Amino acid sequence: MPPTRQQSLFETAPPAPRLPEGFAYRPEFLAADEEARLAAWLATLPFAAFQFRGYEGKRRVASFGWQYDFTHSHLLKADDMPAELLPVRARAAAFAGLPAEDLQQCLLNEYLPGAPIGWHRDRPMFEKVVGISLLTPCQFRLRRRVGEGFERAAIALQPRSIYSLTGEARGVWEHSIPPVKAHRYSITFRNFRGAGPADS
Repeated sequence: MPPTRQQSLFETAPPAPRLPEGFAYRPEFLAADEEARLAAWLATLPFAAFQFRGYEGKRRVASFGWQYDFTHSHLLKADDMPAELLPVRARAAAFAGLPAEDLQQCLLNEYLPGAPIGWHRDRPMFEKVVGISLLTPCQFRLRRRVGEGFERAAIALQPRSIYSLTGEARGVWEHSIPPVKAHRYSITFRNFRGAGPADS
């Protein structure tokens, strides 16, 4: 029977997974008390089931600034950004290298246990994507087509963390989240390519 292998004191930890160019991540972006205040406020909002061309998703959503209608494939004006989101929007914009007012669209997601989000890229009218996670971790998966298969990457998004998608991570790679194990919220801000839509 071969001897049991013992880990050397000089062995290093396995390398971190390779993530796409244009993916940025920072843990502990929010303090615990900020997360608690935001989660308490989010719990008061009238979330509705996500609708996609007649299909009702398991996650629930609410939008501010602008809302994308997946049934008719166009933008709708939504309620203005509420005061509760303005401080975190300013910090998220700084993380993404943007003025706060450029993040004109906010999508709030509520994931109940078992809710996923399928493979997708955000609508092409949006440029940068900035996401903040609350309450529970989730696996954030990425893939891009290579030949007849996919190159894949993944990272665990921790509560209170922030990520941004630009460049290849935004335009070439798709992303998804498998069914979550516990209640989770996400706050996603986006800016528009070019001048963006006109208020009407």
